[in-house]
Amino acid sequence: MDSDRKQRLVELGAERLADALLDLAVRDDATDDLVERLIATPQENIKRFKAKLVGIKRSRRFIRWGESAAFARELGALLADLQAGVTEPRTGAELVAAFYECDKGALGNCDDSSGHVGDVFRHDARELFVGYASRCDAKEWLGDLVFKLNRTDDYGVRDTLVDCASDYLPEPALRTLVARFQKQGVKESDEYAKRHWLRLVESLARQLKDAPLFEQTRIASWGSLSTAACVDIARVYLESGDGLTALTWLEELSETESFMAAERDALLLEIFGRLGDTARQADTAWRMFRRNRSLPSMERLLEILGSDQKDTVVGGEITTILAGKNLSIGDAAFLIAIERFDEAETYLFNHADQLNGDDYSGLLPLAGAMEKQGRHLCASLLYRALLDSILRRAQTQTYPHGVRYLKKLDLLAVSVADWRTIDTHAAYKEGLHLHHGRKSSFWSQYGD
Repeated sequence: MDSDRKQRLVELGAERLADALLDLAVRDDATDDLVERLIATPQENIKRFKAKLVGIKRSRRFIRWGESAAFARELGALLADLQAGVTEPRTGAELVAAFYECDKGALGNCDDSSGHVGDVFRHDARELFVGYASRCDAKEWLGDLVFKLNRTDDYGVRDTLVDCASDYLPEPALRTLVARFQKQGVKESDEYAKRHWLRLVESLARQLKDAPLFEQTRIASWGSLSTAACVDIARVYLESGDGLTALTWLEELSETESFMAAERDALLLEIFGRLGDTARQADTAWRMFRRNRSLPSMERLLEILGSDQKDTVVGGEITTILAGKNLSIGDAAFLIAIERFDEAETYLFNHADQLNGDDYSGLLPLAGAMEKQGRHLCASLLYRALLDSILRRAQTQTYPHGVRYLKKLDLLAVSVADWRTIDTHAAYKEGLHLHHGRKSSFWSQYGD
């Protein structure tokens, strides 16, 4: 489709397209900027880039949240000016670095809650810098440029050029940067400033696959090591090809430690796989599966046990789930995911007294799945929990959702012949009027 439109535009001829662009440029600043970029010489585009940088640095106008996306597009167009005007790698890298130096003017005067503006620095500018820097032969100069740029990073965007340094610097230049960052860190008396430099060393150590350097730096930065630190160190050792040392770090943690348990077990699974320890790999996969029963975690387990074990695994887990005293929305979702709808319905009814409509994100998908399967009684049970939560909290902005659930309950009730142990729809609705009859806003929207 796009190729056809392009061909038809080509057939219109250059003059008609030029007239159309000029007409649009009068009414749209972004188009006007594009026209200027297209007709400018490379030197003119560089001049435009530098002038706009000065404007950003000097600007005192605050960019509100609603304006941030448009401002991000302006910054993106600025980088496009640079790309259109500069082909020489060293000049290009230097000018992108100058773009990073306007971070105070761009981010300091902007409500960037959505992250649009920051993303221009972290992604667009980074890719442009790497494009120039990877073609630049002056590697020592590049290292010096990145070092000077990271002397200050008040808005947390300049270090992105360190995090991708291996894309444009060889190992000797990376080692030189490590030494300079370490030296700078020693000079700092402020703890926060010291950790800034040590974090940059950690980034380079990981890119160099130098796990001992990463370990030493993390200890120098924080002293006593947290669970997160041990997991990070283990991960870098694994990435560096040293699975045994990675395992040693993870074994420092208690098996009962719940913080970062998923990340720890994911690493253990990979470590045991590399070491060929299938028994411990299977134990880890079982632990991961039972912590969060889902199709992906079951498939990961069966990759180790063998697909022929599926029926045994499923049968055993269903028995365990149904015997559980406490409701797990995750387990209910798992039963639905493996299409064991009878068991899912039994499980939900057995734990009906534990259903909490405040868990909107968990219950609503279950209700929809049961409704789709024609299990209208179970779906009604779930929609009631959601509606009860809305009316109990009495937040008028959520009433439209509650009205939708009640109307859905009206429709589902028509096809339910046996209400088992729960109130009929008529009795349930009578209870709503009794307990929430004064919520006039809700009932007026419902139309009752």
